[in-house]
Amino acid sequence: MEKTDNGQKLGYRHVQVGLLLLMLAIGIGMRVHLSVAIVAMVDNTTSSNPDVPTYKWSNKNLILSSFYWGYVCLQVVVADLGRKYGPKRFLLGAMSINSTAMCLIPVIASKFGSIGVIVCRVVMGLAQGCFYCNIHNTLTKWIPVSERTRLTSLALSGAALGTIFTMPIVGFISSSSLGWPFANYLYGGFGFTWVVIYFVFGTSTPREHRSISEAELNFIESFKEPIGKKPPTPWKSIVTSVPIWAVLCSQVGTVWGYNTLLSEIPTYMNKIIGFNMKQNGLLSAIPYLTNFIMTYVFSYLSDYLINNNIISTTWCRKCASTIATLIPAASFLILGFLSKSGPTVSVLLLVTAVGAQSAATSGYMVNHLDLSPNFAGIIMAMCNSSSNFISIFAPILVQIVVDDESDISEWRIIFTVAAVMLLIPNIFYLFYGSAEIQPWDSVSSEEKKAIQERNKKMSVISIMSL
Repeated sequence: MEKTDNGQKLGYRHVQVGLLLLMLAIGIGMRVHLSVAIVAMVDNTTSSNPDVPTYKWSNKNLILSSFYWGYVCLQVVVADLGRKYGPKRFLLGAMSINSTAMCLIPVIASKFGSIGVIVCRVVMGLAQGCFYCNIHNTLTKWIPVSERTRLTSLALSGAALGTIFTMPIVGFISSSSLGWPFANYLYGGFGFTWVVIYFVFGTSTPREHRSISEAELNFIESFKEPIGKKPPTPWKSIVTSVPIWAVLCSQVGTVWGYNTLLSEIPTYMNKIIGFNMKQNGLLSAIPYLTNFIMTYVFSYLSDYLINNNIISTTWCRKCASTIATLIPAASFLILGFLSKSGPTVSVLLLVTAVGAQSAATSGYMVNHLDLSPNFAGIIMAMCNSSSNFISIFAPILVQIVVDDESDISEWRIIFTVAAVMLLIPNIFYLFYGSAEIQPWDSVSSEEKKAIQERNKKMSVISIMSL
């Protein structure tokens, strides 16, 4: 690895980020796999193999939403435990549980029907509740402030990467002689493989890493506050913090829009645009490929603007979050009023909506680390669980409103609601959002000033390492 006087252009912090990216890609792949596979599970004409089991289920959207029933439950608890005892063990345990449940779904479906699948998905949701909060617990230790946006965005881009590969892969497998159950076993195997790799190469903090150089360790820690006893969690201060509520509002709107797209794109493209299973999986992934690419554009641009004092961190976060809500909201509204005769425009609008949402990784999704380096994982857990609890109702709304999946007027209601859910919360974020370290973060004013001065001096080094 190439060294500089103050660290490394390519160091072990990048390895950790890569491992977290891979974890999210596999985990999100497990989450979204059912959005494509459910079409094959209830359609006996999808696979070329007549022995592949299919079921007559009328509660598809209930099954899709069940993941989030478990997902919202334990995030705050595991975030606090991860902060105290190290996030590595929780990430390993979560992926192990996910992989096991993923492999069991075909067997459970044949024995217990849709109720069995719902139980498996709830278990997967409970386990994946460990993911984002403990990613933040890890990143806050491994990433210097001046690299915060791009390396955090790199790790979080695993979500888009997982969607990119999962939709066409599951679509292809489900329509082949292998059938939809093989996709479950494949992703379960991916998960167990990651567990082994992360057990060997992953660590909770840089000081726990056996191979990290002194130069890189000093480079990372030069941006950090002095290491001492872990402070108690200031629950009251966190709950009553207006900037935290602003992040939560922005996250609620974006997650509703994202989950509407994630859960319903395959069905919408199949019933409204008229693509078959193979086309469906590939075309459903195109928007997320755009999202993946644009994540790096927004993150590098954000760090450049911040590190060169062109724009404040606070306004950078607000601008990025506004892009991630305003453009998708407009796309939703246009999409809802298109006729069936416009498939090309429909696909372009979906690409635009999902691509623009990538700006969120440079906006509210990294804002937790700005506000409180010590408690970023807990704040992420609180915001993520709350926003996903509300977004549970997105697929349920589809279940209630969309009686005829080929009726564009019914989908229009879904897209209009999604647009409103994106726009209104972002207004609150624009007024009350902030990227300043909060006074309850257990950093004294003297330490905070010293950290900010250190970070300002070191930002040039970070830019040179691009």
